[in-house]
Amino acid sequence: MYNDSDNKQPQIIKDAKGKRPEFYQNDSDQLMSMLMVLASEINVLRDRVDAQERVAKQKGLDLAKGIEELELDDTALREREAWRQGFFDRLFYLARKETNEQQNQQTEQAYRDIIEDIALK
Repeated sequence: MYNDSDNKQPQIIKDAKGKRPEFYQNDSDQLMSMLMVLASEINVLRDRVDAQERVAKQKGLDLAKGIEELELDDTALREREAWRQGFFDRLFYLARKETNEQQNQQTEQAYRDIIEDIALK
């Protein structure tokens, strides 16, 4: 089984600066980005499943039966959950980035308003 915990990656948030190009008049850009992330993940998963099935067949293993009978231990469940959380981070990256940018903009505007208010007194 693929073990994502062997490939430790630092949790660095990499956000591109500046405004993203928009191709649609509504929130379709964000939806399209999420759809492309999902499509990429599905493609990788399909390739891995195909490779596993081919290797198992070459070795004379009944992979389908083994999968049905598999019982995961706590370590495997934690690894799956860690992968799942990373996947959701990638999937909702754009929504999180835009929310953070809006919050920062509101905070910066509030700060400027306070400074201007104090300066006028």
